[in-house]
Amino acid sequence: MKKLKIYLDTSVISFHFADDAPEYRDITIDFFKHNSRSYDLFISDVVMLEINANPDLAMKRKMLDLIRDFKIKILEPTKQQETEIQTIAERYIKDKIIPQKKKEDAYHIAFATCFEIEILLSWNFKHLANVKKNLVVIGVNRSIGYTKDIRLCNPLEVMDEE
Repeated sequence: MKKLKIYLDTSVISFHFADDAPEYRDITIDFFKHNSRSYDLFISDVVMLEINANPDLAMKRKMLDLIRDFKIKILEPTKQQETEIQTIAERYIKDKIIPQKKKEDAYHIAFATCFEIEILLSWNFKHLANVKKNLVVIGVNRSIGYTKDIRLCNPLEVMDEE
């Protein structure tokens, strides 16, 4: 059976180490430990930029090690895809789906959309893992020619029963 593709935003990687949010941390650890091998996992250079902007060098190293250890693939867009991703992200901002000051979130969705990834996983309930945003994103994506629907959700929603 073909594995579903999941795009991980930065929050999923960082919450693996979030001692100040133990419930989300534990769910994230459980996802990586028990469920991550059931999916093809992807990130983009936006995630890498956000990780590399972290001033805590030890935390940055832990997040980069997690990406390596779980063989999370970094999406590498062609020039044409880069242009398309930028156009899609700008549309999300123009249509006020994502605020301008959170443009990285628009790019996370745009990457997942352009690469036809089935699921975008996030702990960001306000801008990403949100059913209302999901429906609006699907509507915009269809209006610009993307027919494959994306699912914006949190790690708990992709956990397998044990």
